[in-house]
Amino acid sequence: MHILRTADSQFGGIPDYPFTPHYTVIKTHDGSDLRIHHIDEGPKDGPVILCMHGQPVWSYLYARMIPHLVKAGIRVVAPDLPGYGKSDKPAAREDYSYQRQVDWMNQWLVQNDFRNLTFFGQDWGGLIGLRMVADNDDRFDRVAIGNTGLPYNPNASESTIARVKAFRASPKKLTMFSMAREISKMKGLGGDSGIDQFAYWQKYTWETKDLPVGIIASSMMESRSKLGIALELFTGYIGLRKISPFRTRLTKAFEAPFPTPAYKMATRAMPSQVPTIPDQSLQAQKKAWEFFEKFTKPFICIGAGNDPVSNGFEKTWLKKVPGTKGQAHTNIGGGHFFQWSKAEELSKKLAEFIRVNG
Repeated sequence: MHILRTADSQFGGIPDYPFTPHYTVIKTHDGSDLRIHHIDEGPKDGPVILCMHGQPVWSYLYARMIPHLVKAGIRVVAPDLPGYGKSDKPAAREDYSYQRQVDWMNQWLVQNDFRNLTFFGQDWGGLIGLRMVADNDDRFDRVAIGNTGLPYNPNASESTIARVKAFRASPKKLTMFSMAREISKMKGLGGDSGIDQFAYWQKYTWETKDLPVGIIASSMMESRSKLGIALELFTGYIGLRKISPFRTRLTKAFEAPFPTPAYKMATRAMPSQVPTIPDQSLQAQKKAWEFFEKFTKPFICIGAGNDPVSNGFEKTWLKKVPGTKGQAHTNIGGGHFFQWSKAEELSKKLAEFIRVNG
């Protein structure tokens, strides 16, 4: 396996990320060494929360939350998924799958011997982290999720499956704006709902070799005009992205892990691994759901409520998971990446969840 490693110099000057790096080397399926980065902040004797990021960001997403959580006496562990942030980046599309991300992060978890954890995951951090909880039940005391899920759609119709596959393989060319228009039409992702729109995200990310990761992230976390985004995209198209006057601080921070397009394979490949239709992860998802349908430990859903991709994500969990009973489930706004836009409020909700269920 060919593995890339982002130089430390790429992360110089990123504001509000003064955290000491920690590295764990795990083994891939072919025996390669894969280095996974995490941060570990707060009192060593405090309750531990494992915060996992999604696509296409990295642990910098939690930079605003960490001071609030630490002030509440909580120890914060936040890894970068393989392919993201300061973690190593396998270079080929076939290196990435849902199962491999779970396997890699399970190794990371066990090698660090983290225990008595509160889990919090959003986006892909939830998809992967919830499977980690199911595989390592004895290491987790409670679970919190936001804007995420555990996709399982065994009854998708043949016509839906054929339509999605045909679209993703079609010659239709997408732009960031045409993709975003379709995503904005979503009313959550579950069952057959949202599958066709989400396919635009899957197709766009895979076919865009120099995926504008920083622009995508910043446009979902700060107020940006369409003109400003278009100008930044254009300067990138003509090879001037790194010196573009339209590049924001957040764009720089979320683009930092990727010095060239070759480093962006995870951000391109992982969206297509979301099992909106039955695929190779079907049985593993079924097994995980069977686990959570018997899960009695405290389980809370804290979402945005205004994220088109995940709206309504909590409904299935509240219906099926015994541990959700009596918890203070809520939506707090802030969009898809509400860890950034609602950092203080989300931190307070998580700290209270830990305190009440201590």
